[in-house]
Amino acid sequence: MPRYFTDEHEWIDVEGSTATVGITDYAQEQLGDIVFVELPQVGTTLEQGGDAAVVESVKAASDVYSPIDGKVIEVNEDLEEDPALVNTDADEGGWFFKMTVADASQFEGLMDAKAYKAFCDSL
Repeated sequence: MPRYFTDEHEWIDVEGSTATVGITDYAQEQLGDIVFVELPQVGTTLEQGGDAAVVESVKAASDVYSPIDGKVIEVNEDLEEDPALVNTDADEGGWFFKMTVADASQFEGLMDAKAYKAFCDSL
């Protein structure tokens, strides 16, 4: 399953016509202790770069943007009960939502793991 990254520190795993979205370990480290996550509603149509979710930490609130166009088909309800999952398992169990892939060509504008690491190292 390929994983892509955005310059806003979201990751996206792609499996067929479904994508899973979360924030990167780098992003959660910058935010600090996550205390609240506002997820999109199932059925919401998202546009690439548009607001998708909100993360609140003890330091700040931050928007989570949609890496691609698509429709939300599932949200991680575990985050409502335990938003700190984003801190402890940002790359797996702390995922935010799953969505359909409306336009696979949009992956071309995203980074692979190597490019994302270089991007973070440059910050």
